[in-house]
Amino acid sequence: MTAEATGAAPDAEPLDTAGPVFVRSAAAVATSTGEDYRVDIRSGRHRLAADEPESAGGADTATTPVGLLLSALGSCTAITLRMYAQRKQWPLTTVRVHLGYEKGPEKAVRITRRIDLVGDLDETQRARLLDIADRTPVTRAVSAGTPIVPAAPRAANGAHHD
Repeated sequence: MTAEATGAAPDAEPLDTAGPVFVRSAAAVATSTGEDYRVDIRSGRHRLAADEPESAGGADTATTPVGLLLSALGSCTAITLRMYAQRKQWPLTTVRVHLGYEKGPEKAVRITRRIDLVGDLDETQRARLLDIADRTPVTRAVSAGTPIVPAAPRAANGAHHD
């Protein structure tokens, strides 16, 4: 199967040759230089940044890594629901996803998510959209605890690699 057929970038390469074949469908590079906590991020042709608040020793120049995680979850949810509603030709005008990262006793953490659906939708349509929200790609990755596997290191010669 070609990279184009899988929806992957044309230059995607299999990540593992033993067992099932995985094809990269997204990539990002996070670079930290200097002694501060700011990280510059490149995802495709887009640039982002992350930092820590001053209370944690950062300079508060960008959102936190957890803020980026919540942003990914919220944006994936909103995009998926918009796509579904458009395909069904449902009158969804706005999707607003409120997210929170909460810390509990004994180092427990959880993410809360509230989805506001604006539009002339009936209760069946609303229920279906909320059901779809639990199956978005980022929701599945986060809730399933997607494994993070080491990739082979590249030469540390200062060259810029993906």
